[in-house]
Amino acid sequence: MPLPHQLTWQQAGESDDKLHGFFMPALLDLGASIIIQNAAREYLFVTHLPSAWRLSKGTSPTDSSLFGEEIADKLSAIKDAVRKPGDKAHIEVAVGSEDVFEFRVQAVSLTDGDMHLVTTIVDRSEERHRERLLRALLREVSHRSKNLLAIIQSIALQTARYSGTLDMFLNKFRGRLYSLSQSQDLITDSSWRGAYFRELVEQQTQKYLPENAHLVDIKGDDVLLTPNASLHIGLALHELIVNAVSHGSLLTSRRAISVTCNRVVVDGHDSLEVLWLEKLDPGTLHNLVGDENWKGHFGSTVLERVVPASVNGQAHYGISDQEITYSLTFPLDAAE
Repeated sequence: MPLPHQLTWQQAGESDDKLHGFFMPALLDLGASIIIQNAAREYLFVTHLPSAWRLSKGTSPTDSSLFGEEIADKLSAIKDAVRKPGDKAHIEVAVGSEDVFEFRVQAVSLTDGDMHLVTTIVDRSEERHRERLLRALLREVSHRSKNLLAIIQSIALQTARYSGTLDMFLNKFRGRLYSLSQSQDLITDSSWRGAYFRELVEQQTQKYLPENAHLVDIKGDDVLLTPNASLHIGLALHELIVNAVSHGSLLTSRRAISVTCNRVVVDGHDSLEVLWLEKLDPGTLHNLVGDENWKGHFGSTVLERVVPASVNGQAHYGISDQEITYSLTFPLDAAE
């Protein structure tokens, strides 16, 4: 019993010759080119030849005249291996820098017993282009995954260094991982081009101010940040908004935080300057200032070291009774 995928059924009374007449239109509809040769490799029929090659009028075609000596030699080699009916062979040839064609050769014996060579030519250009694109995407995924793992490792080490207890570590580490995942979502949605500044700020702050988005006033240039800059600036924004909600007077004073992004020129290079300005009520930080590690509560290591180092920039973090300020300046094309 034949396997299901090998099943061929034919209505009783229908002749083979009549049904075979439908095969040619079907093959041509699939974009296949067809060449038929006799056992001596003389051309009997050519149709639907790809535009990469031309059939000259008034001359009998040969492999050499149609495809050139290089391809003809390759075709000759596989045709030498096709010796009896049922034998098959195939090769792929590149034409130029973009086009790829597959030549499939098979030996066919008709009712008269004579063997013929049937060559079908299929354009594989689009298929091979997709394969190359997929390989490039997989390499990109691997590259970015390694970068992301390195960032996570750095965050884990810095968080552990400034966490007095396991609960404190877990709380901070989870928040920072969440920040990374949110920024990564924006990067992925943009096909890895990066994230726009305004969208990044809104995304990093909305979790902590779900009904108070107006308390973050975003100004300046809405620049498309590189993936690397998006991840690290997102991390800085996360630290700043958590501090504002946990230790600042944002929710009591209702004074909006100003977040600005400006294009600037530094040492002749196009750069970006990100500014955070948070006004405080008098005495807001009084209890923390007496703590020996008070600045550690504000993720200063992440803001002053990790983030600027990761974008080849410079940062200044200021805390006083009146305000909290953070400025980050870095090259516009911050390296990946």
